[in-house]
Amino acid sequence: MGSGGFDAVLDHLTTEILEGRIGPGSRLPNERELAAHLEVSRSAVREAIKVFQAQGVITSHTGPGRGTRVTGSQGDALGRILKLHVALDVISFDEVTETRVVLERAAAMGAAEHRRDEGLAQLRALAEEMVSATEISDFNALDTRFHVAIASLAANRLIRDLTIAIREAVALHILAAEREMDGWPELRTRLVAEHDGIVEALTLGDGALAADRCEAHIRGAHRAFLETPSARGG
Repeated sequence: MGSGGFDAVLDHLTTEILEGRIGPGSRLPNERELAAHLEVSRSAVREAIKVFQAQGVITSHTGPGRGTRVTGSQGDALGRILKLHVALDVISFDEVTETRVVLERAAAMGAAEHRRDEGLAQLRALAEEMVSATEISDFNALDTRFHVAIASLAANRLIRDLTIAIREAVALHILAAEREMDGWPELRTRLVAEHDGIVEALTLGDGALAADRCEAHIRGAHRAFLETPSARGG
């Protein structure tokens, strides 16, 4: 099969979504109908659908009345793509960190502006859990939840989803660095204190201070990870 039919299906569905004729929850025509409408093979339609599924744009379910639909949630597609790009050195850990700084500064500013009592209470609870989380994998999971919670407070779904994607992309890298560093207990104590400082700034509604503390927190951890033996080539 040539790429012409496949590309035609991709272009058609992309245009339908961008121009609002297909939206979240919309059910797509079946393979036969799409193939006939676009004058392409059913295999071209099938392969194009697989691409959109991998991107998290559509979902397919068997059963009466279900079929293939546009999803309103991007799921873990961004994280999967970024994780592969980091693994293949298409994107470096340094580049991911710089992007994370930009995102989390914006998230902190937004969280301070849109802060809610329940959201701040969740952040405090996560910060408190990290005090007693001595197992590295447990601490790492709580740390991820903490930063995602800040992004969620910001009331910006794209910032939240990108934050989740970036954390997912570098999760194994961070976990491996934490496990091999000599000064992990000291770093953990410092990270706990820094989390408390971020929560304090958000509670005060001081977005600039929260953003500065988030940036210092991320850059400090990044420097510590780069000092591990594997990062030094040891």
